[in-house]
Amino acid sequence: MHIWNSLDQVPSGFGPSVVTLGNFDGLHRGHQQVLGQVRDIAARRNAKSVALTFDPHPALVHRPDSAPGQIMGLADKLAAMEGIGLDAVLVIPYTLEFAAQTPEEFVRNVFVDTLGACTVVVGHDVRFGKSNTGDLTTMVTLGAQLGFDVVVIDDEGHDRRWSSTWVREALDKGDVDTAAQVLGRWHSMSGEVVHGAARGRVLGFPTANLSPDACGSIPADGVYAGWLNDELGHRWPAAISVGSNPTFEGVNRQVEAFVIGRPEEPIEAFNLYGQHVVVEFVKRLRGMVAYTGPEALIEQMHKDVRESRNIL
Repeated sequence: MHIWNSLDQVPSGFGPSVVTLGNFDGLHRGHQQVLGQVRDIAARRNAKSVALTFDPHPALVHRPDSAPGQIMGLADKLAAMEGIGLDAVLVIPYTLEFAAQTPEEFVRNVFVDTLGACTVVVGHDVRFGKSNTGDLTTMVTLGAQLGFDVVVIDDEGHDRRWSSTWVREALDKGDVDTAAQVLGRWHSMSGEVVHGAARGRVLGFPTANLSPDACGSIPADGVYAGWLNDELGHRWPAAISVGSNPTFEGVNRQVEAFVIGRPEEPIEAFNLYGQHVVVEFVKRLRGMVAYTGPEALIEQMHKDVRESRNIL
């Protein structure tokens, strides 16, 4: 899959193409449906399948103080798009200058002149151009004027429309089951394993601590059963802790995973430090609780590991 990070990187004369646009945060089932349609229509029409997305998310540019957290990082989103089978993704740097284009300027510059679109695939609620003044009617009108068809995708098969908002709501509650249903996969975070306070090692539960700048929404504080995927392709069952560990003072909020059934070798030999790992959240076991001391916490951690093992 080609990845272009500006309009200038698209080869001259590219096309014909079948194009869609969106933020695609989380790449949930609704996004997958649209991108699958783009891929299939392009195959039937002997055209290239292209998705247009933005970085950063437009909300971060227009209202940085109230923009929602991003469900997944750009690299993870692009990897998921590649799995759908698209020919290319155009990642447009989103700026106030870019956002000032009229709907017609945006469509002409990007879809027609750059991507050679023969078909544009959108949902009923598509909005584009300055102040989001372009809508579905605008797109159909511009298609007739500029020479491309418009295909409208309907959401099907569920009571509530698949959405990134739904995923965020579920994660804020620690409801990773619902998040997985909307996403079509387990919610995940990715990042580098960094050194922590080594408190887990002292307690007999050495954990892989994700860097504070790890990508992906952090679910509600608590303990989860899940998976840790390392750089070597191993997928380890894990008990995952999210929170500030209220049993101890002075601990910042963090995500740490205890690998279940790690190799029978010294802890130092099973070294994930510096690796870029992916942590998947399967089931929330409990909320975060302050225990009376290390002994009670250790007893609970043994229970968490047993329950995680049974679930996984």
